[in-house]
Amino acid sequence: MIGLFGGSFDPVHHGHLIVGQVAADILGLERLCFVPAREQPFKRGLHGAPAEHRAAMLALAIEDVPGFQLERAELDRPGPSYTVHTLQALRQRDPGAELILLLGADAAADLPAWHAAGEIPALARVVVFARPGTPVPESPLIARTIRVPAVDISATEVRRRVREGRSIRYWVPDRVAEYVAAHRLYLDTE
Repeated sequence: MIGLFGGSFDPVHHGHLIVGQVAADILGLERLCFVPAREQPFKRGLHGAPAEHRAAMLALAIEDVPGFQLERAELDRPGPSYTVHTLQALRQRDPGAELILLLGADAAADLPAWHAAGEIPALARVVVFARPGTPVPESPLIARTIRVPAVDISATEVRRRVREGRSIRYWVPDRVAEYVAAHRLYLDTE
């Protein structure tokens, strides 16, 4: 089984990594592919950093983690990044793979409104993980729910801390914090 964990990762933080590791353990995944969106349809024009910076930070964060890898499917085609197109491309590339699409409860709440949402369960099993303060929605599109630790870190808060000149140490992996500083990311007002 191959897990797919998509998102903006703007920037990737320890909450993403903890959820990824717990989900991989619970589900017995062979590998977990992090899929940064070039342009999320619900966040058009709102990304804090360009896609290539977000992918580079993600690559640094998972570089030494066995079973974690960066999946560039959404980066290598023009936006917006629709999950159904990504799943179709991955299914075509590896037709025998069993794909698991991991979603946070907040993203799962919007799932029925996604582009061609009804096609997603035929391409991948949708597994939802609970996030602090967000109930898991009921939906026939969701195959399973798993519980993960409540890690209340958000990329929005990380970006705010950077803008305010505050430390993001322990919020993100050290390599990501260094990258943010070196490339002067997230200093503009949101």
